Amino acid sequence: MTDTPPDRLAAHPSSPFHNEPAMERGVGVRFKGAERHDVDEYCVSEGWIRVALGKKVDRKGAALTIKLTGPVEVWFRDTPNAGSDDSPASPAA
Repeated sequence: MTDTPPDRLAAHPSSPFHNEPAMERGVGVRFKGAERHDVDEYCVSEGWIRVALGKKVDRKGAALTIKLTGPVEVWFRDTPNAGSDDSPASPAA
């Protein structure tokens, strides 16, 4: 797996843009300069994220979402081989 997250990623497993290996590594999202932890889906190239709209749900119980546009930055929260090394990870200087 590469060190760059996918251009578009969705948290919901029924979405065609859901990527389980990327979700297991953890993806960080920064939207308009602020780190967000409530993102359901994002697209870097189109510049948007989808977030839940409060506690509102549709008839099937899925959360209603709203699309917000702006600059989106994404990164993996961990390294791909974090568990394979016996030595503790040291911070980069």
